[in-house]
Amino acid sequence: MAGMKPRHALYLYLAALPAPTFVHDPRLLALGLAAAVLCAGGERWRILKRSLLAILAFNLSVSLGVVLVGLWQGRIDSGWLLVANLRVLLMVFLGFWFVARVDLLAALAGWPTATLLATLAMGQTRSFERMLKDFRLAFASRNIVRPSLLDRRRHAGAQAVALLDKAQAQSAEVALAMRSRGAFD
Repeated sequence: MAGMKPRHALYLYLAALPAPTFVHDPRLLALGLAAAVLCAGGERWRILKRSLLAILAFNLSVSLGVVLVGLWQGRIDSGWLLVANLRVLLMVFLGFWFVARVDLLAALAGWPTATLLATLAMGQTRSFERMLKDFRLAFASRNIVRPSLLDRRRHAGAQAVALLDKAQAQSAEVALAMRSRGAFD
């Protein structure tokens, strides 16, 4: 994707993204993931770490659910678990790799609605990143020694509530602004 035009990179990404859903062999999925990681260049480990962290909670909860149902039915489909987890990891890795390498707004140039939505999403993301950074810095400045697990849990809870409140308020404002400009007509 390095020397490619942003629009062509977007087309390549959109063509490659559904491909893992047609692969049911874990060896081929692992090979695809290894190829993607190798092609990602110097950012490969950072992108892989972000991908693993992004899917951790979802994949653990789905996998745990499948294991519990499998225990209840008397058979655990470990092959399906491996395929599903590799498939999700590969698709998320491709997404993070695309975002790290391609200017999304340049790729969407010429599509005003898509550019508008991407701009709104990127603005929301930056706003939440700043808010998380402010929370992290405020928490660090108020604790001279390493805070206890209970204190960290309380802080995380307060942070989650603040993020949800902000998301709800901002989404209501954006929806009203878009409606007033005829976006939903």
